[in-house]
Amino acid sequence: MTLKIGWIGCGIHATQMLLPQLVRHDVEIAALCDIDAGRLAAAGRQFGVETLTTDARALIETPGLDAVGMAVGPDQHLAFGLAALERGLPVFMEKPPSGTAAGARQLRDASERAGKPLLLGFMKRYSVGNKIAKNILTSGRFGDILGLTGYYMTAPGYFAGNVDYTGFLLHHCVHYMDLVSHLVSPVVGMNARKVEKTPGRILFHVGFDFACGAIGTIAMGTAQSRGAPVERIEIMGDHQRIEVEDVVEIRWNRNPPFKVGDPEASLLDTEDTLTWKPNFTAAANEDYKGYHALLADVVPALKGETTAAPTIADGVIAMERLEEMRRLLSV
Repeated sequence: MTLKIGWIGCGIHATQMLLPQLVRHDVEIAALCDIDAGRLAAAGRQFGVETLTTDARALIETPGLDAVGMAVGPDQHLAFGLAALERGLPVFMEKPPSGTAAGARQLRDASERAGKPLLLGFMKRYSVGNKIAKNILTSGRFGDILGLTGYYMTAPGYFAGNVDYTGFLLHHCVHYMDLVSHLVSPVVGMNARKVEKTPGRILFHVGFDFACGAIGTIAMGTAQSRGAPVERIEIMGDHQRIEVEDVVEIRWNRNPPFKVGDPEASLLDTEDTLTWKPNFTAAANEDYKGYHALLADVVPALKGETTAAPTIADGVIAMERLEEMRRLLSV
């Protein structure tokens, strides 16, 4: 059954990242909504959609929809998500699900009342390097996880008037509030500290205690250029280490013997370092960031199937963790 979806929000992220990957699946975009009439008309032409509206409530009421998707602001995610669930429609939305953990809990409760799923765009679970790392960690070949370290940066923020890091926290940092547990285990404790040398340029280190006994630290901030590498994860085990660079390159270091004095020295896939990096000259339909793979789980989940797609329950955990981090940092 082709899923007929109504979509709210036709900005750059939706029209260049999400919707092109969505229509690669068995999906028909039946209606589009955006408050900017020009942007709405352009998206309608781009995706061949005739039913267009600037009123999100009207889109949700469109006859024949099987689901509603959206990529708008946190407050709109909450309001429109509640409205769609009240109409009995399953929902996919970009993160964050709301501006607050309380709003995320409202959406979780509404999803449970409606008996309909609300799926979230935590695509970093599906970014190719992170996906490979997760598969190694759950394969039984890595053993116990001892620690996680990493960093996630973005460009310096240029703020007029009062500095407000809310957008960076809600749209960027929330990813790692979800990802650390996806890779390791539930978080049972947190600590954090920050440095802010000039307004708009902040760096903070967040420490995690995991239920499995592992420890972790992620550095996040707005003090780096996006022209430089901005994302890295290392996962430590007993004589093993996985390194993921910028979500697209991965190394799995094991415990190889010294080879200098061995005349039969070779490379063995059971003990030597394995690496993978993308071939960017390959077909353009490869999606290393993970949107296509995420939506491959989301689309059947919107149809009622059980998949690994991130749910609003995951969103509640991430938002509660984000608010605890903000409390610790006073940001």
